[in-house]
Amino acid sequence: MSKNTFGQLPAVTIRAADGAQATVTLYGGHLVSWRSSDGRERLFCSRESKLDGSRAIRGGVPVIFPQFGARGAGMRHGFARVATWQQAASGVDDGAAWVELRLTQDALPPAIAAAWPFAFALRLRVAVRDQSLDIDFTVHNTGEQAFPFSAALHSYFAIERLDQARITGLQRVRYSDETPPDALQAEEVLQFADKLDRIYHQLPGPLQLASGGDTLRLAQQGFTDAVVWNPGAQDAAALPDLADDEYTRFVCIEAALIEPDLLAAGAAWHGSAQLQFNSIP
Repeated sequence: MSKNTFGQLPAVTIRAADGAQATVTLYGGHLVSWRSSDGRERLFCSRESKLDGSRAIRGGVPVIFPQFGARGAGMRHGFARVATWQQAASGVDDGAAWVELRLTQDALPPAIAAAWPFAFALRLRVAVRDQSLDIDFTVHNTGEQAFPFSAALHSYFAIERLDQARITGLQRVRYSDETPPDALQAEEVLQFADKLDRIYHQLPGPLQLASGGDTLRLAQQGFTDAVVWNPGAQDAAALPDLADDEYTRFVCIEAALIEPDLLAAGAAWHGSAQLQFNSIP
């Protein structure tokens, strides 16, 4: 494990003996780079993203907590992705390099803490080895009052071309988008023609993202839902922290808990995502 910077942000980088590595910024507890053992960067980060702590990072894996999007009265997508986390521990287990970060209520700016006045402790653990990445996220209610929360790992996966990306594992899964009511996906393979923004509810099993010569397998526990998103050309042009041509280079597939869960005093919730790349025969 080494301490460094990503842009202007303090960060830590972990490296496995086989060459796999990951970099996490303390700002946001944000995974900004994942290189598999073959040296390939597996995550997308926009070249227009501000890396000075003035706003959330566009790309990588933002941690969404305690609110998803605008589904609540608080900060859009919550405060976890713009708060400063602390490194808690790091090491190597069975060949996998890992780092653990923590965030508590005491570390929040006063205005944010006042707007969400619950005692909590968040733990984020990132581990890499060979072609795999594991992310574990724990929410602990350390107070005496129950609180509702939503959570997601807003992952931006790097791809070669959007029009060649294929997602499987969503057939007959209920989804919601900007055009109610909810629908069931009929297609076996999800493809991208332009903007796409869907919440898939109660995911039955792992997903696969095929792009170029690789297939990424995405499995999750604790997170019940998945969000699939790409802004398309028009919305990308309206985003100040995304270059106009960059929307063709990523797909967001988020492990998510969309409907707020009520976490009792003293209780803990755990969600995880396991990502594994395999070459397409």
